[in-house]
Amino acid sequence: MASTESAASGSRIPNFFKMTVAERITALRERQLLTEEDVRALATSDHTLRLPVADKMIENVVGVFGLPMGLGLNFLINGRDYVVPLVVEEPSIVAGLSGAARMARLSGGYTATSTDPILIGQVQTVNIDDPEAAREKLLAEKDEILALANSLHPKMVARGGGALDVEVFLHHAPEDGREMVVLHLLVDTRDAMGANLVNTMCEGVASLVETITGGKVFLRILSNLTDRAVASASVRIPAKNLEGKGFTGEEVRDGIILATDLATVDPYRATTHNKGVMNGVDAVAIATGNDWRAIESAAHAYAARDGQYRSLTRWYANEQGDLCGEITIPMKVGTVGGSLETNPSVRINHRLLGSPSATELAGIMAAVGLAQNFAALRALSTDGIQQGHMTLHARSVASTANVPEDLFDDVVEALIESGEIKVWKAQEIAKNLARRSVVPDHGERSSACGKIILLGEHAVVYGRPAIALPIPLAVEAIVRKGGNGIDLVIPRWGLEQKVKSGSGQGLSGILHYILEQLELDQENMTIEVIPHVPRAMGLGGSSALAVAIIRAVDAAFDLQLSSEKINRLAYECEKAAHGTPSGIDNTIATYGAPLLYQRNATQDGEGGAADARFDTIKLAEPLPLVIGITGRESLTANTVARVRYAWETHQARYDGIFDQIAALTRAGVDALRDGHFREIGELMNLCHGYLNALQLSTPELEELVHIARANGALGAKLTGGGGGGSMIALCPDTQDQVSAAMEAAGYKTLRVMPG
Repeated sequence: MASTESAASGSRIPNFFKMTVAERITALRERQLLTEEDVRALATSDHTLRLPVADKMIENVVGVFGLPMGLGLNFLINGRDYVVPLVVEEPSIVAGLSGAARMARLSGGYTATSTDPILIGQVQTVNIDDPEAAREKLLAEKDEILALANSLHPKMVARGGGALDVEVFLHHAPEDGREMVVLHLLVDTRDAMGANLVNTMCEGVASLVETITGGKVFLRILSNLTDRAVASASVRIPAKNLEGKGFTGEEVRDGIILATDLATVDPYRATTHNKGVMNGVDAVAIATGNDWRAIESAAHAYAARDGQYRSLTRWYANEQGDLCGEITIPMKVGTVGGSLETNPSVRINHRLLGSPSATELAGIMAAVGLAQNFAALRALSTDGIQQGHMTLHARSVASTANVPEDLFDDVVEALIESGEIKVWKAQEIAKNLARRSVVPDHGERSSACGKIILLGEHAVVYGRPAIALPIPLAVEAIVRKGGNGIDLVIPRWGLEQKVKSGSGQGLSGILHYILEQLELDQENMTIEVIPHVPRAMGLGGSSALAVAIIRAVDAAFDLQLSSEKINRLAYECEKAAHGTPSGIDNTIATYGAPLLYQRNATQDGEGGAADARFDTIKLAEPLPLVIGITGRESLTANTVARVRYAWETHQARYDGIFDQIAALTRAGVDALRDGHFREIGELMNLCHGYLNALQLSTPELEELVHIARANGALGAKLTGGGGGGSMIALCPDTQDQVSAAMEAAGYKTLRVMPG
């Protein structure tokens, strides 16, 4: 991140919050913020602290406690972009920080500075006859004291740090008036946190201090009031940029200033005000392996340094009317050594930040504290902070209630309106919304199957066989006569549109073509579709949708269409949507039976449905499968093209791989007919190995395969085109266990039983 222009791609990631976890990791890798090793660790959860390592860090270990690890985006600090790692359980913090940083970058971002990383060690001496004389002696022997302290850590001196100065203070004990002489050892710890280093120095000079003063050394330990390691940050935001939510920029600016004025004079308000600052600071401290407790105590002590507890920040208007913010805060942090290098998550987070020095990290954290303070004050100055908290709390509750994705936003909105943000309320709202999305019972729904490729994907393009299995009830549809024209409604996709002539090549245009073929394009009707499989996940959803709609139209108008006719019409829809489909998706959707599919590919690997042969496979018993869905769209055209290029370059080599996959597929037919689950599982595992060799897998697919096998699946492999999409796992006795493990890792699943 050498310049603003080159780094800008690093912290500005539009719609990051809308992406899946896998997509976010990919976006960070594309911006070179993560290494391939980091990507693998995050995708497989190998970045988390392992129990044996944790057992060596503290006493009485029984487990490892986790918190969400998120990113603050949009940060521009001293002209450089930063992606800021945050470890925190409070949902408003990440969103508030990213929003504040985005507003600040419009006017140049944050400016941050920090002093040298000086840590103070204290040596307390008592039983001294003449404290003032002892003080003078200690100051006179400063060089000897420093030399002794530095001899204990010569490597720190070599790195430009070490003990730099000595201060001496006299104190009176409040109970008995006893005199105390307290020596301060000022130590530059460079990039280390330095607590152990400073404690060692204090221990080391204790006997020398006793010799010089003639007293008795008692405490010898560092101080966490690190007012010699101070970080500052500032920001300027034009008033016009503050407009929004029905408030002028000047009103928002003045509200922020007024709130800060109260925090300056009232310790009750200042406590909450500074807690907001530390919401951001602590989250970065935990993410980077720093001692957040020490940082907290230093900040609050510093806020009361003049005898009254006050705001750590200052907000005011400059002569141009801009809102200006400033923060000065003790910030002693480290970037090397100790627990920072023990925890893999911490190492990844430092790399995300660009591996900053300790002073650079201190400046970043000061800017984060100022940003978080702004976010809270802006909310207070507009629609109130509770509104933002309620929205984020409602999202958390809806997630806990397992609200379906298609109903999620509606449930969140209804929760806020109800004022009763509870899990049971979210479940109740979801049930009511689901009932409304169901078509009234003017007839039975028509349905169609999705598809799974059990064995043979990609090799099938080159004339080898493939086994396809149906996903029951993948899509349902119903047609109601009447109305004005032809309406298509898919509530779960938020789609409602007219189907008419000239409506293009999209779904509406394809449906018009079907209705035209059936001589129904002038009728009045409403077509409602209820999809149960996600789009673009390689599960045959588009063919299932077409077949379900054709059947629903057939039922509503009593056309008595044959399955062959329905299949042919659905194939025409597939051609309009995908160009030259194989025909397997629409055939599975129509007939809903396990199929062995093979087409006669031409010399260049091309072929079509007209050249294909479909044979039904009779399963000995139902096949218990779990479908793991990556959430990453599978671009089949890209993966097919990549394999084709490899095949064209080394045809004999890749034909050998396709022949091996074909052999597995033929063996799979026999295993399905005989009900040999273990044989099927082994064939799936071998097939996945070949598909992986063709570079069709992804970190998400590999994680799902690993989870499935680790939780008892007999076999697991990607299904379909690869490059994302979905995978399947054979789980005769472990469907629930495998599905739960995948969902716990953040993925969605379907449990199906073909046959």
